[in-house]
Amino acid sequence: MEHTRKHSRKRDAILDCMRSTTCHPSAEWVYQQLKPVFPDISLGTVYRNLAMFKANGTIQSIGVVGGLERYDAEVAPHAHFICTCCGSVTDLPLAALEPTVLEEAGRLAHGTVSSYQLQFTGCCARCSEEKSQ
Repeated sequence: MEHTRKHSRKRDAILDCMRSTTCHPSAEWVYQQLKPVFPDISLGTVYRNLAMFKANGTIQSIGVVGGLERYDAEVAPHAHFICTCCGSVTDLPLAALEPTVLEEAGRLAHGTVSSYQLQFTGCCARCSEEKSQ
């Protein structure tokens, strides 16, 4: 039996906050954005709702960057560039991987590939420029 959740203004605000940014926020960032509007919101509420959104495919996790799990409301296949210097996460508009790559990955894993995340890491342009000065 599927559990139905009652409507929640805070849940809606959390999702709206996620959809209104491209910064790939952490739960803490979302919490800080919503605290002035919802003074009684808790960090636990943000975490629980982000986990629910992630579980139902509304958002995706980018992984842990700088010690914090980061999220993305854009769930269509795309790649990310993660700066290992400042922790910024940037969307890369790369086309989807060729089906032959996915088939080969499945063969190597002795299974089938149902999804993937493609991430590149390095030093962003701003951090590279600061290092060269």
